[in-house]
Order: sequence, then C-alpha cells, then structure tokens
Amino acid sequence: MLQQRTLKSLTKAVGMGLHSGQRVELTLRPAQPDTGIVFRRVDLPQPVDIPISAESVTDTRLASTIGSGGAKVQTVEHLMSACAGLGLDNLYVDITAEEVPILDGSSASFVFLLQSAGIELQKAPRRFIRIKHPVEVREGDDKGGDNLKWARLDPYHGFKLNFEIDFAHRVVNSTGQRVEFDMSTGNYTRDIARARTFGFTREVEMMRANGLGLGGGMDNAIVMDDYRVLNAGGLRYDDEFVKHKILDAMGDLYLIGKPLLAAYSAFRSGHALNNKLLRALLAQPGSYEIVTFDDETQAPAGFVQPARAW
Repeated sequence: MLQQRTLKSLTKAVGMGLHSGQRVELTLRPAQPDTGIVFRRVDLPQPVDIPISAESVTDTRLASTIGSGGAKVQTVEHLMSACAGLGLDNLYVDITAEEVPILDGSSASFVFLLQSAGIELQKAPRRFIRIKHPVEVREGDDKGGDNLKWARLDPYHGFKLNFEIDFAHRVVNSTGQRVEFDMSTGNYTRDIARARTFGFTREVEMMRANGLGLGGGMDNAIVMDDYRVLNAGGLRYDDEFVKHKILDAMGDLYLIGKPLLAAYSAFRSGHALNNKLLRALLAQPGSYEIVTFDDETQAPAGFVQPARAW
C-alpha cells in the first residue's frame, strides 16, 4: 500500500514575512492520518485552524493567501511546494502572524526543516486526485495579445509540470523561459526547490504603496534593475525565473488537499489562475476521480517509497 506521510517530530523556524515585514515564528508538527495540512494562527486570542483547500484561498495578489472567518495566512505557496515535493500529506503549521516567513525566498529552507524533522509513514492509504478529462482556464486575448495567459490539467500517470513565462526584460530573456519538470524523472530538492522569488526595482514603490513587499530584499529574492541582476551571487539556476514559477505552481496546486496525477501546463499563469484552475476542476466532478494504490508497483514513479526528494 502506498502510505500517507507526516513528520516524525516537530521543527521550528523564525523569519520575516515577505509582504508584511512582520517577524513570525513557525512550528511544523506531525498530524494524524487524513488530517491534511492545517495552518493554525496561534497568536490570536482563540487559535484559528485553516485547513487547506482550493476554496480556502481568499487572495492571490503576488502570493496565495488562505483564510477562515477573519483569520488569514499569506504566502503559503513556498511551504506548500516543499510539502508537495517531499510528499507530505498530514501536517499542522502553527504560525504567530498572518504570513509564512519568506526565509531565503525559495522552498529550500522548508525542505531542510521538513527533512530535519524526518518523514514518517502512516497506516493509511495515500489518496490522489487523478485527472480523467482535460480542464483548462484562459484569460486575455486568444488572438495572440500580450495579455493572454492560460493553465491546463491533462490526464497523466504521474505528475509533471510544463511552464512558459514571457517577461520583456533583458535578463529574463537571456535565460530559459520554458521548463518541464516530471516527478518521475526529476529530483525536486535538486532541480526546483532552490529557485527564488524575483522582482524588479521599478516595482518596489508600487508594491510598498499597496502594503506589499515590505520584508523583501536581496537576501530573500532575486532583485533586478532594468539591466542586470543585483544580487552578488547571481542566479542559482540558469533558468531560475521559470523554475520559481514551477515551484509556485506546485505549491498552489497542492492547496487542493491531495496530490494530483496530472500533466499541468501553463503560459504566464500565476497564483490567481492556478486557483481558478483548481476550482474549475472541482466544478466538473466527472473530470477526476480519487484513487489509492494498494500495490505500490502500480503507482507512478516518483511517488513510491522512498520519495526521490528525500
């Protein structure tokens, strides 16, 4: 049987929110089978649990924010991406502010935290959402306008992502703007997890006027002016920009609450369109089914123990 996974022990981190600029403490704790991933605002007078789901996403401006009642947690996608890459099903995320710490701007620090706590197999079958029929969402001008963007899920025995970006910037143009990552042949920790979020100096004033990016800097993001990358160390991958979009997409898609068996492809998608895709999928019950694998040999490569990422 392909089993669910949680942590062996709890682990903690302290950092700053990318957009809020607030100091935040994060505690990752094991959870029982079938709990799912639950964020818990422990700083409130009465702690509030926010279980992940496509419907729990309340804001997608430059990050994925989930909420319940009046409580919210911003910028969950990098931690969720690490959980997807390591195959974690059940986890409590205790948090002392309204935003997950940005740490180094990638998922690598979260991967390190989760691996340090250890992965434990649980006596319950891992449940997958298997795509049976294509689902697609589109925005913008289908006739080739520069506002076109789309995202799509197709049937696939495994999980792979194909993403293309289109930034009119000389630095981004000089790197790969399209990448494919397949869980069956790639290694999340090596190939994707270290890709950092990125931004442009010309956007800083606009973001901060809107209360965003208050904790951003060159220690937690790739920063560019009109001509070059300003970070002293340069890029971690030749195609780090598009790989970060893959990282974000993995986190956004994992907010559905179960791993997908699907081929995801996208052009200029982002947090909003990724969530719109999940909601479109759930609105078409005939387009997917929930499956388990009693025989591990029948499961797709990349999901069988031990997970390739750890």
